Amino acid sequence: MTSYQKLKDAIEKKGSLLCVGLDSDASKIPDSFGYAPESILKFNKRIIELSSEYASAYKINFAFYEKYGWRGFKMIEETLNMIPEDIFTIADAKRGDIGNTGNQYASSVYDYFGFDSVTVAPYMGEDSVKPFLEFDSKFTFLLGLTSNVGSQDFQNLESNGKKLYENVFEISSKWGDAQNLGYVTGATKPEQLSKLREDYPDRVFLIPGVGSQGGSAEDVMKANGGKISLVNVSRSIIFAGSDEQIVEECKKYKVSLNFDSK
Repeated sequence: MTSYQKLKDAIEKKGSLLCVGLDSDASKIPDSFGYAPESILKFNKRIIELSSEYASAYKINFAFYEKYGWRGFKMIEETLNMIPEDIFTIADAKRGDIGNTGNQYASSVYDYFGFDSVTVAPYMGEDSVKPFLEFDSKFTFLLGLTSNVGSQDFQNLESNGKKLYENVFEISSKWGDAQNLGYVTGATKPEQLSKLREDYPDRVFLIPGVGSQGGSAEDVMKANGGKISLVNVSRSIIFAGSDEQIVEECKKYKVSLNFDSK
C-alpha cells in the first residue's frame, strides 16, 4: 500500500482530518512523568493511547527529540512503534539538501524509521526535493505557505508577477503528482488557503496552526472545501491537562474537522 492510499483509508475510517502533533516539549510535560528524556516517551505513550481513536495521523516534530542525541532518535523509533499501523505518520523534519546529502536524509526517514511522509523545504530547488520523491510509495509535504509570523519575510515577496509562495506551488507541482507530493499550508491564512485549494484541488495539504497558534478549525474547513487534507493540532491537545481533558479536545477537533468521503 502506498502512503497516499494509507492516508485516504485513515481519513475515511476516522471520518476526520485530525492530525495530532507530538511536539513533546519536556519543559511542559507534567512532573508525574519523571525527567527528560525518559519522560517524553512515557508522555507520548499516554497521548497516543488517549487520541488514537480520533486521529487520522500523527506528526512527530524532530526538534523535540534531536536535542537529546542518540536517545532522541531512539525515542522517535519507539514512539513510531506505539502508533497503530493504520494511522498515517509524518516526519516533521523540514529536510532539504542537494545530491548525496538529500539521499541520506530521505533514506533515514523512510528506510530506517519507516515514516509514511516527511516535510521538506523547497528553497534549494528540485534537486533537493527529488531524493524524497524517488521513494515511489512514500509522500512528501513541501513547505508552501507557512503559518508563522516570519513567513512574510520571503513568502510574500513579488516574483514574476506573483507571490513567491505562488511560484513555489506552480513550479514544484510539476515535480511530483497528487499521490506523492503535497503542501504545508498554514491555518492562520484562510484566504490564501482557499485560493490555493482552488488552484490545486487534487493535492493533499498539511495544515498546521489550528489551536494555540490562532488558526480556526471552522475557517480551515471552509477554505479547504471538502478536499483530502490533514489539519495538525499539537499543544491544544497534548497539553490540554487531564486524561479527560485530552480526550475531550480530541473529540472536539474530530467533530470540527469532520470529513465525509461521500
